[in-house]
Amino acid sequence: MAIRLGENNYGKQRVRILQIVRHPDRQDIKELSLGIRLEGDFESVHSKGDNRKVLPTDTMKNTVYALAKQHAIESPEEFCLRLTNHFLSRNPQVSQVRIDAAQTLWSRLSVGGKPHPHTFTGSTNEKRTAALDATREKKTLRAGIDGLVVLKTTDSAFENFLRDEYTILKEDRDRILATAIRAAWLYRDNPADFDSTWHGVRQTLLETFAGHDSESLQHTLYAMGEAVLKKFTGIREIHLSLPNRHYNLVDLSPFHLDNPKEIFLPTDEPHGLIEATLRND
Repeated sequence: MAIRLGENNYGKQRVRILQIVRHPDRQDIKELSLGIRLEGDFESVHSKGDNRKVLPTDTMKNTVYALAKQHAIESPEEFCLRLTNHFLSRNPQVSQVRIDAAQTLWSRLSVGGKPHPHTFTGSTNEKRTAALDATREKKTLRAGIDGLVVLKTTDSAFENFLRDEYTILKEDRDRILATAIRAAWLYRDNPADFDSTWHGVRQTLLETFAGHDSESLQHTLYAMGEAVLKKFTGIREIHLSLPNRHYNLVDLSPFHLDNPKEIFLPTDEPHGLIEATLRND
């Protein structure tokens, strides 16, 4: 019986870094959590215990800090590209590098109506993300958003859905629609400015969610993805993952009180999950 090694990779996960760039009048910060994985000619380390082709994962961690010291982190996408170029150029045994990055978003604190030069606040769990798969011949770069929480109190419905003997959900013409947007988009080519593109996509998603007359979360997902692809022609496809966060109307009749859609109970589990990928071919 012949045994052979199948797909494999190794690397370092949750490499965390906070970089401070000190200017004469202010200080800027970038906080990232990175995952690094290498694929390539590593059969001998698995089958023979020969480590001569293995770059230690501790070295991968150190590389993150060293490159960040040598070059300010402009964006997660740019830093992923810098890391993959470093690993591919120095390791002929590596055929593919995968970098995942999540940026913690800090906002500059306002004091007396003016941005404070060195104090920041972080109020949400929203992350800016990037993922890069790179070989020597090809790079596939995705940028994204995770945990962008949105809610609207009207202009949302869910009616005329399929029913069977276990369906008890009531139709609703005017409901709360809430979700935590997770989006990842694939670039055709690297944009001239990663930051402005990311902020533009984020704003487009928010404006479409707010302005869309929704017949379902699927309906709104499609409208959001369509708006991004129409506005940003440099984006080839976008994947959206939207949990349907439920808010249940509280029954106040035991207390002899009316509740004309004013008091709700937020529920986290279980929740619906709507996912789709839209492509601009």
